[in-house]
Amino acid sequence: MNTSTYPLSSPGDARYLFLDLDGTLTDPSVGITRGVMHALKRFGIHEDNPQKLYPFIGPPLYDSFMRYYGFDLATAYKAIEYFQEYYAEKGMYENVPYPGIVELLHRWNDEGRKLVLATSKPEVFAERILERFGMADAFTFIAGGDVAETRVEKKLVIDYAMKELGLTGKEPCLMIGDRKFDALGAAAHGIPTLGVLYGFGSQNELLQAGALWLAKNVAELGSLIAPVR
Repeated sequence: MNTSTYPLSSPGDARYLFLDLDGTLTDPSVGITRGVMHALKRFGIHEDNPQKLYPFIGPPLYDSFMRYYGFDLATAYKAIEYFQEYYAEKGMYENVPYPGIVELLHRWNDEGRKLVLATSKPEVFAERILERFGMADAFTFIAGGDVAETRVEKKLVIDYAMKELGLTGKEPCLMIGDRKFDALGAAAHGIPTLGVLYGFGSQNELLQAGALWLAKNVAELGSLIAPVR
């Protein structure tokens, strides 16, 4: 495991930006909740309230199926297969970028910052989503989970990205995400977190997980990571 030794006095000092996807770059709520509903129906469970399924956005799916519906691990992995049936065909495209985020990603890239996607979502889906919304070419590296959900914890995704990029932990890195999983996964590598409040996590959740800075919206996120001078 890498441990960062580069202190950031402000988010703008970062040159490597690790970015979460769901709840940070895009609002995936429609596709994910419909995918979960599809999976639950295969087990005879009919859930009609999409907002009840918002806790599925962010953490590994197997954890959520076990936590909220009492599935054992084998059943949870079967549920993931059913989820991916829907998600691969429709769900990944039932997704909307937050206003201004595409332009901000390209601005950061143009400034010479290195953008690294760090998502628990299977990498194959993440790549297609970024390409669909014109974000992919802003990224230096796209790191996601694997379809088998063995690399889904955020700390494992970040570790994978750092190894692929040859980072030692001494570089000026910053994690940007909306849930505690982002902050905790980054902290395992000594990377500070800027939490965004327009996604699916609360201010209290992010602060308790160790986020050092918070952005209420995309405009504030852009101001906190101001243009390099």
